[in-house]
Amino acid sequence: MTLFQRRESGQAAPLYITAVVGLLFLALIFFAFGEADVRRNGAQSAADAAALAAAQESRSREEMVLRARILDRAYLTLVFNGPFPGSHSGCMKAYRFAGENDASDVDCRPLFDGRWGYTVGVKSDKGMSANLVPGTEGKRASATSVAVVDPRCTFIPNPDLTSPSPGALDCDTRKWVIDPKDLALLPDMTDLFTVRLAED
Repeated sequence: MTLFQRRESGQAAPLYITAVVGLLFLALIFFAFGEADVRRNGAQSAADAAALAAAQESRSREEMVLRARILDRAYLTLVFNGPFPGSHSGCMKAYRFAGENDASDVDCRPLFDGRWGYTVGVKSDKGMSANLVPGTEGKRASATSVAVVDPRCTFIPNPDLTSPSPGALDCDTRKWVIDPKDLALLPDMTDLFTVRLAED
């Protein structure tokens, strides 16, 4: 090997090492951002599950009131023709479902915008494992979700005020005339109301 070739070989080694170190650093950065994305997705899933659980619980607990007031025209108009904010809290379910999805610091509140539903904020239990991006080590992802209860039916009041039937529920799949003599046929709450995720 000539002197010139030895010099070229000696100059290439630092460049090779620098390139390898640079590639390793980029790989670690991609790993850090990938981990952050996983944490965010996990927190969002936990928030969604918690918000849906709160709304479903509130819907379930409303059934007892609905059955007791099924002949009350004013109540039926409020619940089905809205806006109805709900009368039972479902936040205890939100705390439980957040915990089952590795999230805590739950902030569960009913909506105050005319909708029957809940907004739930959570933080993931697991923080970032590496401080590759300054200030990120141990940081926990946070997420917020909103779930609402929507009626699947419209209450149609009976124009005959002397009738024992207050009216009918016109639902997605059927029309149910409220018969005081046969209230056991009240549809399930899942047939009367749907629960869904919504925008803030």
